[in-house]
Amino acid sequence: MNKYRSKILLVYTGGTIGMIKDYETGALKAFNFDELLNRIPELSHLDCEIQTVSFETPMDSSNMNPEHWIRIADIIEDSYSDFDGFVVLHGSDTMSYTASAMSFMLENLGKPVIFTGSQLPIGDIRTDAKENLITSIEIASLRKNGRPVIQEVCLYFEYKLYRGNRTTKISADHFQAFASLNFPPLAESGVHLKVNEDQLLRSGRKKFKVHRDLDPSIALVKLFPGINKTAVRAMVMTDDIKAVVIETYGAGNAPTDQWFSDLVKEAVSSGKFLVNVTQCSGGSVMMGHYETSSHLKKAGVISGKNITTEAALTKLMYLLGSGVGPKVFRTIFETSLRGEMD
Repeated sequence: MNKYRSKILLVYTGGTIGMIKDYETGALKAFNFDELLNRIPELSHLDCEIQTVSFETPMDSSNMNPEHWIRIADIIEDSYSDFDGFVVLHGSDTMSYTASAMSFMLENLGKPVIFTGSQLPIGDIRTDAKENLITSIEIASLRKNGRPVIQEVCLYFEYKLYRGNRTTKISADHFQAFASLNFPPLAESGVHLKVNEDQLLRSGRKKFKVHRDLDPSIALVKLFPGINKTAVRAMVMTDDIKAVVIETYGAGNAPTDQWFSDLVKEAVSSGKFLVNVTQCSGGSVMMGHYETSSHLKKAGVISGKNITTEAALTKLMYLLGSGVGPKVFRTIFETSLRGEMD
């Protein structure tokens, strides 16, 4: 009896990993993924079948927006029954945003969707692209008891597999470009591939569903010493803004100036959803732990707990697009839906 070969769909959206250097001119040009096996013969040793699909016009991830997220979700949904896993090649700059958004858009995911990319082009001598790509495909191919080992949206970079909605890009220069400071890696690649199965999400047998309605009517306010009323009001009280993520200090602390407290109360009273996340790389919001956060809690600000800014923003888009009512909005946001917070 032949051993089962996983079928993996490689989705190229753009980014450095899809570029190759012309050594005669020094210029970068798009890589033809139809020639993947010729360029990376190591892939032929993986026990899987690889097919590729690309965005019509590959893009720099700085131009990524919710419309492109929907395009990725469409590709996955259209191919869901035909493939065992998906590897999405994406520019690193906004990869954490896209991976976070995809985690909310793909409900009851029973197969791996792994985002990866690289800091150097695939044809560069010192590139990290080959290892990231090969290991991402290998992880997407893992099966146990006839089912995929990974059943969630992940991000793989520099020997570590992370839950996608727990990641943040931390470096523009180092190969270790991403971190997940509030949640351990799901897998680590060394001499052996070690999967931390106790940390994995399991969808059960529920029906896979794609959510396409995203509402980007949100704003992000990063507090800093000296921030003024005019700037905060302009971002928080704009009519078209329905929700605001406030990046506070430390464990969720903010100025206790009267103007700031009054503005927060006014925004919440007007029906806007305000979410408190820490601007620290790691750690959690604990509103009420200090006096400088008690006024936010009393005003009805939502606790982001230890969620990343990327996940907070995309979760708001998802909840607003889903039409979640004001009476349950806070409760649902403060509840972990895809393993995005503790």
